[in-house]
Amino acid sequence: MALNYRLDEILARARAAGKVSAEELARTFGVTVQTVRRDLNALGDQGLLTRVYGGAILPSGTRNIGYEDRRRLHEAEKERIGLACARRIPNGASLFLDIGTTVEAVARALLKHGGLMVVTNNINVANILAANASAEILLAGGILRRADGGLVGEVTADFVRQFKVDTAVIGASAIDEAGDALDFDFREVRVAQAVMNEARRAFLVADISKLSRTAPVRLAPLADFDTWFTDAPPVDALGKRCAEAGTEIFVA
Repeated sequence: MALNYRLDEILARARAAGKVSAEELARTFGVTVQTVRRDLNALGDQGLLTRVYGGAILPSGTRNIGYEDRRRLHEAEKERIGLACARRIPNGASLFLDIGTTVEAVARALLKHGGLMVVTNNINVANILAANASAEILLAGGILRRADGGLVGEVTADFVRQFKVDTAVIGASAIDEAGDALDFDFREVRVAQAVMNEARRAFLVADISKLSRTAPVRLAPLADFDTWFTDAPPVDALGKRCAEAGTEIFVA
């Protein structure tokens, strides 16, 4: 029982932070580092973690974490990011809201805004903002991704190209050291890129844990965003790159 609990807790910590340290886990659980290494090896054998020097990381990303797990990760941080982003969106604005749990936090923060026109390919966003009686909601068609309520594909991209919104609010699954926002589904990325090409400004909403994750599809460089809303300052090199590109980093 203790072993099963420990493995579950190690995996939960890795999903929250993107990585775990053997020494820190040993202190947390009151066991030896050798015991933790065996635990990490067991999780590695199941393909749930990848062993690295000193600990383990989430496997190199070709598949995203499940929607319910993502929704529970960093909830407080996402809510702060959502509120900060919503404060930059005036009443009467037109906007696009992307797929993702942080974007859904933005939608919740917009419930008291008046006169919005919201274009979205996220069924969850549409359901959230249905409670805002003054908001006009335009839901894109396309291929339904049942796992998270996202609509993706060329039909979706064609639909969103019709609009030149004031603000595009975009999420990302990972951000790499080179300063690129990344995601897992190229069909979703095509939609986000189509919107960013037409929008008057683009906001990225992504908590700092995305720096410890990987994903295979390049969405856009941080330089393509006017503002990146996050919950903690990024590493100096990335902050400098954003400053040089004119991308504001707003820490909620």
